[in-house]
Amino acid sequence: MGPLGRRSSNIVGSCFLPAKQHCSLAVFSRAPLSATTPTRGARPQSFRPTSGRRPASPRAEFCSKGAGGHSSAEVVSEQQVLKSKLWQHLPGALPGNLIGLLHLEGLCKCNSLYCINDSYWFGRDRNCEYCFDEPLLKSTDKYRTYSKKHFRIFREMGPKNSYIAYIEDHSGNGTFVNRELVGKGRRLPLSNNSEIALSVWSNKVFVFFDLTVDDQSVYPKELRDEYIMSKTLGSGACGEVKLAFERKTCKKVAIKIISKRKFAIGSEREADPALNVETEIEILKKLNHPCIIKIKDFFDAEDYYIVLELMEGGELFDRVAGRQRLKEATCKLYFYQMLLAVQYLHENGIIHRDLKPENVLLSSPKEDCLIKITDFGQSKILGETSLMRTLCGTPTYLAPEVLNSFGTAGYNRAVDCWSLGVILFICLSGYPPFSEHKTQVSLKDQITSGKYNFIPEVWAEVSEKALDLVKKLLIVDPKARFTTEEALRHPWLQDEDMKRKFNNLLSEEDKLMALPQVPAQPSTSRKRLREGEAENADPTKRLAVCAAVS
Repeated sequence: MGPLGRRSSNIVGSCFLPAKQHCSLAVFSRAPLSATTPTRGARPQSFRPTSGRRPASPRAEFCSKGAGGHSSAEVVSEQQVLKSKLWQHLPGALPGNLIGLLHLEGLCKCNSLYCINDSYWFGRDRNCEYCFDEPLLKSTDKYRTYSKKHFRIFREMGPKNSYIAYIEDHSGNGTFVNRELVGKGRRLPLSNNSEIALSVWSNKVFVFFDLTVDDQSVYPKELRDEYIMSKTLGSGACGEVKLAFERKTCKKVAIKIISKRKFAIGSEREADPALNVETEIEILKKLNHPCIIKIKDFFDAEDYYIVLELMEGGELFDRVAGRQRLKEATCKLYFYQMLLAVQYLHENGIIHRDLKPENVLLSSPKEDCLIKITDFGQSKILGETSLMRTLCGTPTYLAPEVLNSFGTAGYNRAVDCWSLGVILFICLSGYPPFSEHKTQVSLKDQITSGKYNFIPEVWAEVSEKALDLVKKLLIVDPKARFTTEEALRHPWLQDEDMKRKFNNLLSEEDKLMALPQVPAQPSTSRKRLREGEAENADPTKRLAVCAAVS
């Protein structure tokens, strides 16, 4: 919950200026907030700062002068807030909610200033959206160490069409986030409750509240020491996936959280001593293939935290759903990579067992892009019984022998080839081969008999070679079913243009991976620092090495 009483989809975050009795609040919005739309707890009238008239533009709202001679960014007393009933103009806000939020900092009421642009400058320059030329900041002995343009807070679009807030240092004497120097010209993602200090690490001036994410403290310390947790990217039967940032490099990663209690993992480990999760993770971390998601790190705490490389293009499921069906050339490019990935897993003794479009990730929103397989090896993490219980909840992609055996040792790597056939069927046609829609035949009976739903008018647009490969993969008898090697030799995939495109995409990725990470350098301009406040006064003695995030 944020200061507005309920979480708004528009709000990115807010900054508080700490003081003993007062504060200024800057609310960062995803889009212009409607000042006239009635919402719960709000009056249907325009919001006006307590200083008087509404600023001429949202950009000027931080530091424009009101009729009363005060800056709209200037702090106001609790009595002024109550008198103006400012809280009634905040969407869904209640006085109690404001007090509750400010109580975390030991503060009272605050004046709310909406920020509806993508970027905001903070500094002594009057052209900054948040000008430091106000009594609360000018009265401090650090004011003369602040730069005209000290730092910038801005937002960028991240995965799942959600915004990420960043801070960018432009100062001579430094901007610190949670005691770590950002570095001039560098940026850092802002997480909930990030403390922003100016010139020296101990001079905390702002606290950033991200109103869209949970508190960082809910995650284990060893994880927080290495990563900054951010927004939820997705969730499924096997866990939740969060966006995160590596502290040393600012590189985006995905962290999958698997609940031990949900899967009773502890009891299975006791029943099967061979189920050593840490050992299995170490094996999976050694896998190295361009079409397989790389496991970067692993934390065993109250839950399991698996750190994975992030794919900006999202899931294949969303790509197919958004376009109904994919072009055959695109299907071929993607499927060729899937086969290479699964072949590599099989060569390393790993059966995926949960191949589906949700577990095929895309590197880019562009149509021609690399794909990567994720969520492999989960039987080694969750245990056989837990995995089968999860998979059989949505059996659309399961092979006949899996449904018949229900977790017993009655199947092999051929199950993945069946799942690949189902995925190829969906990509080419835009609909699933097995469904209980408009039929009395159960899904299990359809799958175990191999009777897929064939719509001639849809498949008329698909080549005979592509359809033939689908049929070879959807053979009920696992011994007669195509292997990955046989599929890769199929005539449909003997396409030199497609393979050349794939190799070019690999080359582009290799170039990006080879870009050096440049560590942030400490500022050489220390002339305004007070004696005894040198950089080595920071007890952390750590320099943030956050390269710019592209």
